[in-house]
Amino acid sequence: MRRLRPLLLLPLLALMSGCEAVVLSPAGDIAAQQRDLLVWSVVLMLIIIIPVMALTVFFAWKYRESNKEARYEPDWDHSTHLELVIWAAPLLIIICLGAITWSGTHLLDPYRSLDRINKGQPVAAGVEPLQVNVVAMDWKWLFIYPEYGIATVNELAAPVDRPIRFHITSTGVMNSFYIPALAGQIYAMPGMETKMNAVINRPGKYVGFSANYSGDGFSDMRFAFHGLDQAGFDQWVAGVRADSKSLDRETYLELEKPSEKVPVLHYASVDEGLFDAVLNMCVEPGKMCMGEMMAIDRKGGLGLTAVHATWPLAYDKYARRGEAVLGSGESYVMAICTPLEAEKAAVDAGRRRQELAAQITRSAPTEQIMGRGLTRPGQASRTEVAAAGWPFAPRIPAPTVADAPSASQS
Repeated sequence: MRRLRPLLLLPLLALMSGCEAVVLSPAGDIAAQQRDLLVWSVVLMLIIIIPVMALTVFFAWKYRESNKEARYEPDWDHSTHLELVIWAAPLLIIICLGAITWSGTHLLDPYRSLDRINKGQPVAAGVEPLQVNVVAMDWKWLFIYPEYGIATVNELAAPVDRPIRFHITSTGVMNSFYIPALAGQIYAMPGMETKMNAVINRPGKYVGFSANYSGDGFSDMRFAFHGLDQAGFDQWVAGVRADSKSLDRETYLELEKPSEKVPVLHYASVDEGLFDAVLNMCVEPGKMCMGEMMAIDRKGGLGLTAVHATWPLAYDKYARRGEAVLGSGESYVMAICTPLEAEKAAVDAGRRRQELAAQITRSAPTEQIMGRGLTRPGQASRTEVAAAGWPFAPRIPAPTVADAPSASQS
């Protein structure tokens, strides 16, 4: 019966044969370097672990009770040579691990642009990385290709041996973007942008998923990653563009709603600036963007005006994104102006300031006149600058009769 016991392990071995050790056999250079870092760390630690385990068995056998020939030294308490081995070996291993970890932390920084495609193959001059904007949703992945003006859901593709630059964010719950064959995982957080640079070196179909639990549909939050040659990638892009769907803001707000087991979706066009709106949490029409709000807060805020500048939320997943300062209604801060209006206003204000400065310079007197209420020649007063439209400049009223100096003062 005992001879048959090893046969009981055969079903377990059969199950393990279906496992794919993709972490130890990656298809991307970054993942391969991370694999090497893992292997070297394990090898260095085994230098201590294996001798300790072997000596444990050796001492238990040598000093067993039945071995009457073993040396018996009850008063032994110190050995300089043994102390040197005990302390020097772990210290050297810790130094080596620290050096490998330090260099790996900097060389494999996900924010660091790639300087090589593969071992011994640097990035060719003039090669631009493929930019992919990643949005983690409940419970699906949205990929936007700004270079090609397309977007996909739960499907990602990239050409072989071309650097990829990911810009990653989330709509609500924090997730973790992870393609084991490509590179390590990096978190996706709402209102924040993380980045990752990677490259795929072998064609194939790989699996990506979220490595951070994010709710009911987390188990199905998986997507396919295709490593293609350039011709295959161009064909894939053409297939996406052949779809008739367009990803505008209204479509995005519907897509953002929680859903599980979402099939692959293709969008032939994407609204310009959609990813920036997702990142700044202002996809809804009329909602103030985080960047705009932070710029206003940096200038001192809007005061009590901000209390009333709110608008009700029509939808907010399972809970409100924010509550009004007064009342319990769902609300958010309204935008003061659109980004295009703000950009145009800044350009117009700069042009008016330049024209005003040039006009004052041309009409400036040759002699320097100093006195109360007068500015230096060639410089505009605060009142003139405010009238010209300096952003956030205080509106200084024109001087009145009461402000004028009296005869006794002059």
